[in-house]
Amino acid sequence: MQTPLWQQALSEAFTQPTALLDYLGIERDSISVEFSSEFSMRVPRGFAALMRRGDPEDPLLRQVLPLQDESVHAQGFSRNPVGDLEAHAVPGLLHKYHGRALLITTGACAIHCRYCFRRHYPYENGSATPRQWETLLAYLGEHPTINEVILSGGDPLMLSDEKLGRWMQQLSEIPHLQRLRLHSRLPVVLPERITPELLAHLRENRLKSVLVIHANHPRELSNRVTGKLKALQKAGVLLLNQSVLLRGVNDQTAALVELSERLFEAGVMPYYLHLLDRVEGAAHFEVEQERIRALYSGLLSRLPGYMVPKLVRETAGEASKRPEGFDLTEQTVIHSDACQATSR
Repeated sequence: MQTPLWQQALSEAFTQPTALLDYLGIERDSISVEFSSEFSMRVPRGFAALMRRGDPEDPLLRQVLPLQDESVHAQGFSRNPVGDLEAHAVPGLLHKYHGRALLITTGACAIHCRYCFRRHYPYENGSATPRQWETLLAYLGEHPTINEVILSGGDPLMLSDEKLGRWMQQLSEIPHLQRLRLHSRLPVVLPERITPELLAHLRENRLKSVLVIHANHPRELSNRVTGKLKALQKAGVLLLNQSVLLRGVNDQTAALVELSERLFEAGVMPYYLHLLDRVEGAAHFEVEQERIRALYSGLLSRLPGYMVPKLVRETAGEASKRPEGFDLTEQTVIHSDACQATSR
């Protein structure tokens, strides 16, 4: 059997920081790299090709290059920042919120984002294995208040088309389920994964399909990526995007505005702008509260409301993600990317 193109591309991904730095023409001694055995590096070559050569501060590179900053202990950061371990209803299924259940389909990802809130998650005993699948289906069938199933991971699109199609069909046979939501970074970092077979499964399934992609910076949305996003839209998939606000990556008003504009042009609605989940090893990505306030005011002043993502934080034990609002009568308006602000 011939290896699918996306799996071939995945097998050629960068897994050594030095190899990625050499590819980008960046001097190895110009950046303090951490070689992590617990959370290794993986970067598809197509995503690496979008990075600026010779620039150790490139915002795409910063998301994936393991730095020595990851070994610094920071107060308030933990290995279980959003309470996933306490939300297991059965192995592989998280039931945090009313009406929705989340399946940890796999621990595999096409790219290892250094800020990942599940970078310490115990996938070896917390994923939906084939042996557990009947138990998961039984749980969903016994809870008629659940009308939406979320496939997460890892990344659910790391599963084969055959396995995904089979799981989607079995989920569609549960009568009270209405929607199937997938959270995936692959359409952005490995667009080859959007195959005709996957599109057919999404188009033909009874459940309404929602795909939440993950793009943090406008340069991630290449022509190849936007072409695949439009193919998903033609297949009847509702496309949303979630981003994470990251220091040194997208903590500039212009970058966030351009990201929303480019997403909308590609048929994707900006959905969430997450504040950083305080996972151990990611403290160097956290943005200061006053800068967050200024950046979000900039989005409100420069974008139509339907293109402004919701600014949210996920907190363990709460009934939903919490909107991070502020008093609009005292909001600041951004006039430059340096976040120089005047109040109105």
